[in-house]
Amino acid sequence: MRNKRLFWVFALSSSVYFTQGIETLPSQSLFYYLKETLGFSPEKIMVISSIITFAWLVKPVIGYAVDNFLSKKRWILISLALSATLVMVLGLNNLPLAVLIAFLLIHGAFAAFRDVSADGIMCVEGKKHDATGRIQSIQWMSISVATLLTGIGGGYIAEKWGYKAGFLWLIPFYAIAAIFAYLYRSDEEAHPKAQTTLMRDLKKIFCDKKLLIAGLFIFLYRFSPSFGTPLFFIQRDTFKWSKLWIGSLGTLATIFTIAGALLYYKFSRKINIKKWLFVSVFLGALTTLSYLYYTPVTAIIYDIVYGLVGMFIFIMLLDFMARNSVKGLEAASFALLCSLSNLALVTSNLSGAYLLPIIGLNGLIILSSLTSFLCLFLIERITT
Repeated sequence: MRNKRLFWVFALSSSVYFTQGIETLPSQSLFYYLKETLGFSPEKIMVISSIITFAWLVKPVIGYAVDNFLSKKRWILISLALSATLVMVLGLNNLPLAVLIAFLLIHGAFAAFRDVSADGIMCVEGKKHDATGRIQSIQWMSISVATLLTGIGGGYIAEKWGYKAGFLWLIPFYAIAAIFAYLYRSDEEAHPKAQTTLMRDLKKIFCDKKLLIAGLFIFLYRFSPSFGTPLFFIQRDTFKWSKLWIGSLGTLATIFTIAGALLYYKFSRKINIKKWLFVSVFLGALTTLSYLYYTPVTAIIYDIVYGLVGMFIFIMLLDFMARNSVKGLEAASFALLCSLSNLALVTSNLSGAYLLPIIGLNGLIILSSLTSFLCLFLIERITT
């Protein structure tokens, strides 16, 4: 019975996360549209990228809705239907830039509802069966497999058609995910939770000292001024890499991220998370500094090696977050921790966009490496 239950949790989680990964299919085309058609600078593209991820910063509010209204399964089905409708509009119309950004923001909100719902199920079932790490490994293997497809497929779409075709290709994947979600049997539908209020839930969450320490640690752990977009410019303008080659490299790197997820699936119940988080801080600082030497050869090596190590560390962090979610408010509390992680990434993007023209790429890389150590003083206070 336990294995059967976990099977359906794995099936639902993998379908939702696969969909989340395949939603990056138009991303390359959008980047080239902004860079090469509209002529936007790296800083401007980084700001736009930050704007369209706003919905992921209010995930605790989404978590409240998921915890208290309907069931997590129904939220997933509703968001899939709305996403399919929205990408059809995006794919069939030439929209002004402001409208396009607004629609992308809404599209991100639908994805955030699915993500919060699936993660809520993961926290409840995972803590019950001591399987939070294993479920998240399955989730991220699924999203990585989807990224394999988008690496080549996204490059081909960018080369041949453009971002609108990328959006239209998402529709059949939403339909397949809806079938998996429909087949999942939720205990919530048979035993619905008594509704509460947003303020009461937030008070319970923000009075949980363990959760607050974990949240501060996650924000500091994830924050460092970003320099990813400038590296993308180097690949196109200095290395003269084609869109298809960039997509192919992304596909190769993704194979190694799947290997990292498989490793965590195998060792998740054996490792000391606190110890490995401490080690990963120093490892992250060193890998960041390595980007000071960025050539066509090292770019390939970094993507491959750091893909494997980075995925292992990333799932370990998610496992830590799931174990620290609040009982009865798993969707909202895990969403809060994820929002802090996303806020750190948005802050990293914006700070990188601001600092790039001031201190240059090398200065940004050095500063990013140094900020890796901001979370060290909290290591001893976190629980796992």
